[in-house]
Amino acid sequence: MSVQVLITDSLHPICFEMLADAGFAVVDGSKWTRAEILKSCPEVQGWIIRSGTTIDAEFLNAAKSLVAIGRAGVGVDNVDIPTATKKGVLVLNAPEGNTISTAEHTVAMLLAMTRKIPPAAASLLSGKWDRKPFTGGELYGKTIGIAGIGKIGKAVAERCQAFSMTVIGYDPMLTLEAASKMGVELVELDEMYRRSDFITVHTPLIPATTGLLNDETIAKCKVGVGIINCARGGIVDEDALLRALESGHVGAAALDVYSTEPPTEALFRLIRHPNVVATPHIAASTEEAQENVAIQVTEQVINALSGEVVLTAVNALAVRMSAQPEVKPFLLLAERLGSAAHQIFQHPVDRLLIRCHGDVPRRYKDVLKVVALKGLLAANWKEPVNLVNAEVIAHESGLVVDVETFQSEHSFSNLIELRLQGQGHSMSVSGTIFSGEDGRITSVDEYDVEIKTQGQSLLYRNTDKPGMLAKVGQILASNEINIGSLSLGRSRPGEEALTAITVDQVISDEILVQVANIEGVNRVCMLEFMP
Repeated sequence: MSVQVLITDSLHPICFEMLADAGFAVVDGSKWTRAEILKSCPEVQGWIIRSGTTIDAEFLNAAKSLVAIGRAGVGVDNVDIPTATKKGVLVLNAPEGNTISTAEHTVAMLLAMTRKIPPAAASLLSGKWDRKPFTGGELYGKTIGIAGIGKIGKAVAERCQAFSMTVIGYDPMLTLEAASKMGVELVELDEMYRRSDFITVHTPLIPATTGLLNDETIAKCKVGVGIINCARGGIVDEDALLRALESGHVGAAALDVYSTEPPTEALFRLIRHPNVVATPHIAASTEEAQENVAIQVTEQVINALSGEVVLTAVNALAVRMSAQPEVKPFLLLAERLGSAAHQIFQHPVDRLLIRCHGDVPRRYKDVLKVVALKGLLAANWKEPVNLVNAEVIAHESGLVVDVETFQSEHSFSNLIELRLQGQGHSMSVSGTIFSGEDGRITSVDEYDVEIKTQGQSLLYRNTDKPGMLAKVGQILASNEINIGSLSLGRSRPGEEALTAITVDQVISDEILVQVANIEGVNRVCMLEFMP
């Protein structure tokens, strides 16, 4: 059965064409009721939406085969990210497709508000020639404060600079150096409120930004300030904005988005205010933007469903980081070290410490942590574990995870080491890349070994004395188990050794028991790596 992708909002036709060309079955649910969507979503692997569909916990629980959600646009507040992440569903967006359209609409709203264009046009259309009420202001020399200087905020800044405006802004993720290169003065929120003649918001709608402009913060603004929201409804407290407009503290407002869409009758009190310019969520509604976001999000969904690299995951930093070519061999190594640790340790794990030695592991410690967790948890968890939900599963299971980074302290320039603790036991396993993508386990606890991270190996501890290997070899030979290679590690001669024997087939539990019954042999296990 072919992969199915559900579309429940109106999207540019190119989305359908691209999915069909990729060999996917497109399910058009853009006119379906909620009940119809719930009935059909259990069969789909991909789901593409715009702002009209809210994918909540009920939908996510019903969509049992879902792998990826694509949002044709930037904001993903209409997707239950925590539930999607817990279920291992990748959430993708199109962060660049509507940048220019939204930025241009923001500036258009700024101009329309400042020059009073909508009421002037309405007056003229009514047959009047009344110029005096529509005396506006200039942007030249004014200060605009931008809350959120991502791609759209940056594009707005560039266009405002063309009007010779002073651009200041607030963004906790932006460095002073980066802001300076944009020609933006980075300030704290209170200073932005105090200095700005106009304030425009370009943040996602998250708990920290909900009601960002409210009674308290608007009171900190200049009297007569202009406020623009072309980002997400709810960033501006609409009741507070209406009160400030009526008191005159806010001189004008321009709104394209609303906390409830379509707006309620109560919201229309704000929309109809004479000093408000309002549009029906059309900032991204240009032909160019709709095609761009459709192309971008569809490409990402196709890649996700095909097992290829994705670049716009919003709920999996590890997925984005894994796109870097230099880290790819270490991703497989980290996952197989996690799998090896699970198979060797054989105790519930309370704590995992990932130690990253050398340049590459240190740079990608975050993604290596997630991949190692995936390898450790995957074999023993009731639901699929992937790069999206591995950290959530670890947290919910009470597993404490830490990461440490070091300059290379070993003979290997890059090394990944996992240390496990649980039920009074502990162990460590380390590995590196030998050449190209050849990952090897280089140590287990204090024993130096060399074990390929592929195929299957018999692993056991034994007293370090003559004849031990011959006894194990005899059991394998009598059961027609062919030996591929051998690695022996020991602390001191005559004490305990660790032996790893690569074999050509999986050894049964019966044979493992025979090996474990040899006097001086203990902690026998089969180490298996999936292709």
